[in-house]
Amino acid sequence: MKRSLDTKQIVKRKKLKIVGDTSRVITLAHVPSKIPRINNIIKRVLKLSETEAEKQLEETLLLFADRHRNIEQQLIRHYDRVSEYVIKKETISRTQKLLIGAYFTMEYSIESAALFNPSIVPHPDQSLLAEGSMRFIMSLRATGEGHISSIVFRSGILDKNLSFNFDSVSEYVETPHMVHDPFYDNNLFQLKLKDLKAWNETSRIILSNLPTFFTHEELQQSIRKVFMDADFTPDSWTTTTIHWLADSNYKIKFDDDTALSERVIFPVSANESKGIEDARFVKFTHDNGSETYYATYTAYNGRRVLSQLIETKDFQTFNMITLNGEGVKNKGMALFPRKINGKYAMLSRQDGENNYIMFSDNLHFWHTATLLQEPKEPWEFLQIGNSGSPIETDKGWLVITHGVGNMRQYSIGVILLDLEDPTKIIARLEEPLMTANEEEREGYVPNVIYSCGSMLVNDKLILPYAMSDVATRIAIVDVNGLFKKMKFVGE
Repeated sequence: MKRSLDTKQIVKRKKLKIVGDTSRVITLAHVPSKIPRINNIIKRVLKLSETEAEKQLEETLLLFADRHRNIEQQLIRHYDRVSEYVIKKETISRTQKLLIGAYFTMEYSIESAALFNPSIVPHPDQSLLAEGSMRFIMSLRATGEGHISSIVFRSGILDKNLSFNFDSVSEYVETPHMVHDPFYDNNLFQLKLKDLKAWNETSRIILSNLPTFFTHEELQQSIRKVFMDADFTPDSWTTTTIHWLADSNYKIKFDDDTALSERVIFPVSANESKGIEDARFVKFTHDNGSETYYATYTAYNGRRVLSQLIETKDFQTFNMITLNGEGVKNKGMALFPRKINGKYAMLSRQDGENNYIMFSDNLHFWHTATLLQEPKEPWEFLQIGNSGSPIETDKGWLVITHGVGNMRQYSIGVILLDLEDPTKIIARLEEPLMTANEEEREGYVPNVIYSCGSMLVNDKLILPYAMSDVATRIAIVDVNGLFKKMKFVGE
């Protein structure tokens, strides 16, 4: 017999609604794909007299300087993107460089379509807080023109009464500086090439010419050396794969003077060109007690999805890392917050229908998945998945799930996994914890509520969730009351 579930007893929806702001814009390079067009634009600008160029630049800065913290730096950066097509670069004035940069620049409103699919974690800095308060960071999926998704952040303080005090959101939004990893690990790079079926004579020669830890420039030099060898014909697919792998593992860093709400992780590499989707952040505790924040996310290039990993300690510098193996070919990965029995553990979706669990000795490689949960109730007959990383409690690993039922209605569910053997479900909620109410049903994708990560504060679960893929709200769940409503194995 199913237990009755009155969600009003254990779930409290906050009135607060987090919505996108169309005025928050970034600059993007806007460079035509055809070289003759690039040349024509540059020639037209250079034909202007210095007086006319100064007038055009002054008008541009008057319109856009107050919308970006350092517009001139960004225009110069975009001029550099096309500077190779400029003849007699040494004779060009700074005014001409800035104006050329402006013609190859566009604004992009990152939140114009939606601000949704949140996850929440404790802030790395918990100093100078009132007793019972916690500082938090919330990540959200921001979507703009062309439905391109990026990651943005909000921060604030949750006080002892569970009231949210969000930090003010800056009017500026900044993209980071991109740097390739200062050093690539040769052995790890080889393992990833082998997993990609790209380990052959070409890759062996390229990697054998490199030290144990090598730079991006050293890699390029080794590739060029192989192509210059008259006695060897390199495999072009392999060298393309090596370039792709190097460019997909990179580091981004935001300036010191940027506030957290100003930082946006926008697609950079080719495999995420159409969006960075559904980041599931978790604070991971290593065996030695040190902590790192990881987030799995879905990279989308318009044709296929790839599961990637973000690594950060301060939310200012981020390592973007490829995940490898047959186990990460789908969406919706969620890392456990610590190792279990000496292995990394992760929830996953392999077939778009069921929940799976995976274990690995190496955070970068995931090969074998074990079926964890199949749809059982009518509200989840279509598919189930996780809604963020598992949360450790004294009763077991608390996993927030989502289920899809008829008319593509999404619901939020809950299961409990054994602490020592999380392949075992020891309890489950037979009815949904939450479904979309009348206000939450309407939006870009109707009838959907969805979360990418919660956190436990004492005996309360802080559960941010998206409303119909448009905006975000927060629910507070009484965990002790939740456990009483769950059906445990054997009952």
